[in-house]
Amino acid sequence: MRFYGFFLILLVTSRSSISLLVPEIPSFLKICHQSDPFLDDCIMQSVVSLKPYLKNGITALGIPTCEPLRLEEIQIDQSSGPIYIHARYNNVSIYGGTNFVPKSISFDLDKNVVHLELYIPRLEMVANYIMDGRIIMLPITGNGIGYGNFTDIDAIVALQLERYRNERTGLIHQKVEDIYVDFEIGHATVRLDNLFNGDETLSAAMNLFLNENWSTVITEIRPKLEETVAMLVTNFTNTIFSVFPEDVLLPP
Repeated sequence: MRFYGFFLILLVTSRSSISLLVPEIPSFLKICHQSDPFLDDCIMQSVVSLKPYLKNGITALGIPTCEPLRLEEIQIDQSSGPIYIHARYNNVSIYGGTNFVPKSISFDLDKNVVHLELYIPRLEMVANYIMDGRIIMLPITGNGIGYGNFTDIDAIVALQLERYRNERTGLIHQKVEDIYVDFEIGHATVRLDNLFNGDETLSAAMNLFLNENWSTVITEIRPKLEETVAMLVTNFTNTIFSVFPEDVLLPP
């Protein structure tokens, strides 16, 4: 009996210690159990319940304001094929990302892989840009403010997760070990101010050309765009997983 009582005290103390190390999960975040036969549906519901809170950020999950989503810099160095561009975008603001629609979500527990299919109706981007190069043999150079509108975006994301032990707490967390991103854009329009040192005639002609050939341009710079999206998804996912251990976010 004494041993049994000691075991209960030890168990309660251990759980209390763990609860002090792990922040309280927000009430709006639906917790799914690995044993749930409808696990994928539960995760889908959890993502949907999370969506309305992403716009202003979620402090408890370590997620900053997502509307707009702000990036310090995006660099594109494309030097093969019909597109030869060196461009740098600073102070990037992206609007519309929180309006995504999850089409399907699956979690393979054995392989520890998450597969997502998303639809984003519209993204708008504003940034300061510096660009130099050529597009289909036409020279392009300038620096100023760039605008982009992208509609009907279908995205596929696959995350290979990996478990690790938090050295401070001793608890098991997950992190993204590898990621695959692919997307299709239905239509895009762009406008780059101050091309060719402010020459309005050349600027208008180049912007018209870019919009008439947007699909070719997107195809050529797609790898860099997918790399940027992969970085965003990885950082977003790892931020949440670093706050909460696996047994809290996805208990047995």
